[in-house]
Amino acid sequence: MPLSTNSQIFPPCLPPEVNDLSEPTSIDLARKIQQHVLETPLGDRAIATAYVRQGSSTTPILSIHGFDSSSLEFRRLFPLLAAERETWTIDLLGFGFTERSPGLTFSTEAIKTHLYCFWQALVQRPVILVGASMGGATAIDFTLTYPEAVKRLVLLDSAGLANPPMSSKFMFPPLDYLATEFLRNARVRENICRAAYYDKQWVSADALLCGSLHLGSPGWRQAMASFTKSGGYGSFARRLCEIEQPTLILWGENDKILGTKAARQFEEQIPNNTLVWIRECGHFPHLEQAQIAADRILAFSRGDRSAN
Repeated sequence: MPLSTNSQIFPPCLPPEVNDLSEPTSIDLARKIQQHVLETPLGDRAIATAYVRQGSSTTPILSIHGFDSSSLEFRRLFPLLAAERETWTIDLLGFGFTERSPGLTFSTEAIKTHLYCFWQALVQRPVILVGASMGGATAIDFTLTYPEAVKRLVLLDSAGLANPPMSSKFMFPPLDYLATEFLRNARVRENICRAAYYDKQWVSADALLCGSLHLGSPGWRQAMASFTKSGGYGSFARRLCEIEQPTLILWGENDKILGTKAARQFEEQIPNNTLVWIRECGHFPHLEQAQIAADRILAFSRGDRSAN
């Protein structure tokens, strides 16, 4: 039974289905989502950018979600981090509840530019940058391009070591429509969700809703097709040696999405890093083992040895 049926408590950028959320952490984070009209060099029109901010500290945490996701991905981790540090999470350009302005190309370069404009306008201090899955690739790209903006880096079962698939080059009509309709399919999304968790009890109606609320956002299909056609994120393997920031790598021992080999590759190639394996955990440490992930991230942010 949903805990709320009053749509007025949620921000207007969320669809009516948000009222069907049932878990307290999901409801609480959804209520906190707001939009900032952000000026960028990507076009003449400012972009209404969705984000959440809570807490206070000299060095804030900025969390970046994965592919075809939103800030709701951090619903369990966010409040644990915000209890000790100023914590932000943003919906990347082309994803979540951030406006998908017509005419934009939703490429990795545009995502990085948009993220930097957000950091310049609102955060304005070096951050502890946390990236999950595809968000890890975004975080690596951002750190390499704007090292002055990142004090420490955290990678949660991160992408960034695989080259984009050749199939992305064939994303033209009607294949782009068919591909996005496949991704929109509820059974497909549930199967992906089940594969991502070690403990299948986490595959709840609330989890599936959190992962699909943004599908009704205007321009979702066009943005997904544009991003896929651009090639998405490739491999940063040759540039990982350039990362100077202390880096924490958190990895689920039972990740069936990216596997575990990539964790060792990051450990071998990033100069100053700590790899921590999380037991009984799949691809989502920040959801499946949120307290452990939060403890590790907060200890790392303080420079404590307990992060190891």
